[in-house]
Amino acid sequence: MMSGRFETWIGSRYVRSRSRNSFISLISAISMLGIAIAVLVLIVVMSVVNGFERELKDRLLAMTAHANVEDVEGRLADYDALRATALDNPRVEAAAPYIDGQALLVAGKALSGAELRGIEPGLEETVSGIGRVMQVGALDDLVDGQFNIVLGVELADTLEVGVGDKVTVTLADGMVTPAGVIPRTKRFTVSGIYRVGMYEFDRRLAFISLEDAQRLYRMRGYVNGVRLSVSEIYAAPDIVREVAHAHGSILLVSDWTRVHVNFFRSIQITKSILFVILLMVVAVAAFNIVSTLVMVVKDKQADIAILRTVGAKPSSVLGIFVTQGTIVGVVGTLAGVLLGVLAALNLEGIVAFFEATFGIKFLAADVYFISDLPSELQLGDVVRIAAIALALALVSTLYPAWVAARTAPAEALRYD
Repeated sequence: MMSGRFETWIGSRYVRSRSRNSFISLISAISMLGIAIAVLVLIVVMSVVNGFERELKDRLLAMTAHANVEDVEGRLADYDALRATALDNPRVEAAAPYIDGQALLVAGKALSGAELRGIEPGLEETVSGIGRVMQVGALDDLVDGQFNIVLGVELADTLEVGVGDKVTVTLADGMVTPAGVIPRTKRFTVSGIYRVGMYEFDRRLAFISLEDAQRLYRMRGYVNGVRLSVSEIYAAPDIVREVAHAHGSILLVSDWTRVHVNFFRSIQITKSILFVILLMVVAVAAFNIVSTLVMVVKDKQADIAILRTVGAKPSSVLGIFVTQGTIVGVVGTLAGVLLGVLAALNLEGIVAFFEATFGIKFLAADVYFISDLPSELQLGDVVRIAAIALALALVSTLYPAWVAARTAPAEALRYD
């Protein structure tokens, strides 16, 4: 017990050394700072990757259903029966028919290709979150026969239109006339604008009422399929198959894990690669302790020899330098964890401050899937990072401490 306190006291004194040993104390402080910065960076980066994964999943599922059931030919007639079959499944929360098609939107001299989705507003809000991201207008304004259209904010900016303006929808499927084949067109009135925060949707997707879509695409009485909202999103593949089997006819099924699987796989791979790379930074910072302790051992040769001559065991000398290195590692790791947690929890505010101050944009909406820098701090990541940093710091103390324990008193005091 006394021996342990003795080793700890001397080891901590070496960390706080002053006067002629101030340089060694400075090196110890630099080692602590290196570990703290490495841990801080690793926590922040992992939090950003977690935030990207969360935002990507939330925003994708806000605009795409958990699962889709479609007709093989793309013309589903008994969609009310299919919807009823789906709702009979206890794990299906909602179902809504839809029509998807491509079109060219023209407003004045501006034009843009877009995906048109015909929906029933009341049912659509039960399977997606489009109603919650409306900035202007409401989804209920898509009344059958009025030919209203809801645009994403980026698409509206491209067309330079707002609520109340007219947009001409042009289809590639033309009409045969004596003058030749001419494209079919229909004028729509912009009744709403939404912003989901993902450029892919805000720039490419527009909504119209289901009946208007049936008229536009000549699909009266038909839809492309039925979108499902399920209670267990990770069980969506099994649930959508159950619905298709229960209906009895040949159907095409898809779910969010298939449609967007590459996104989530790439995020997981990126997270693993970043963790390994940044862990090397932590390792470099931790191994700075080796150089620090080697310098301390060289500087303290006489002290070590005196301790040995008064009866200190090699294990005690070993414990002194392990204690010193451990203190450096623990203090550096705790400082890094504290700063990393604070930075991760306030990252969005910090990024917004720098963007406003320097007039820059970290994430360009037309390049990345989302335009905001998200952050999600996970306790498991913090614990894993702190544990690895402490382990590396402890390993770094072993060689210098072993060298100190092997110091021969007579050899060290020969020239003193």
